[in-house]
Amino acid sequence: MTAIKICGITKPEDAAFIARCGADALGFIFYPKSPRYITPEQAKKIVDELPISYRGEDPLTPRSRILSPHPRRITKIGVFVNEDREKVMEIASFCGLDLIQLHGGESPAYCRRFPPEQIIKALALRTADDLRQIREFACRAILIDAYDPERHGGTGRTANWELAAQAREMAPLILSGGLNAVNIHEALAAVRPEAVDINSGVEVSPGIKDHEDVKAMIDRVHQYGSSA
Repeated sequence: MTAIKICGITKPEDAAFIARCGADALGFIFYPKSPRYITPEQAKKIVDELPISYRGEDPLTPRSRILSPHPRRITKIGVFVNEDREKVMEIASFCGLDLIQLHGGESPAYCRRFPPEQIIKALALRTADDLRQIREFACRAILIDAYDPERHGGTGRTANWELAAQAREMAPLILSGGLNAVNIHEALAAVRPEAVDINSGVEVSPGIKDHEDVKAMIDRVHQYGSSA
């Protein structure tokens, strides 16, 4: 079954609702220029209030473990953009994060300074030549997002699904970029990612999640996994 990450969390009530709905991971954006930026102190408060147990689902239900290093509880992921390694590790430890998502222009050499099983590296693919860089990164998974010359994610733009499908043959893949309840089944069929990363597609405004849209999205992803 395709794993689900809901990113851009800023409110405790949103995090708790998303966890109850059966998402696999929550994403906290520690990039000050993002409209969904959250301080480490705010993120820690949300993490500390999350339930310890996972979802109470059937433990035999097959799921992708790409976002679930701890199968019985929701995963907390910190999103960083071109940040100093020491600061990344400091925030990850302070907030109790499980995984680190590097969403800027971080080099393969920079990524190798972290344990590979802890790292998700985001890439924006524009041409087939961009696929060559994927094998240079030592990481848990590659996240494919839409390209934007100025913003690092959260644009609402759709990623290049054709290139993303090719990337999936090279590394475990998380698909992001403009995913919503209308296009999610088409995206899953076209790319067949191990996980999806949802952000603007379930929001009232940046950082504020629409609970009805969240539930509809999670249900649609689970429905696709059950019927595929």
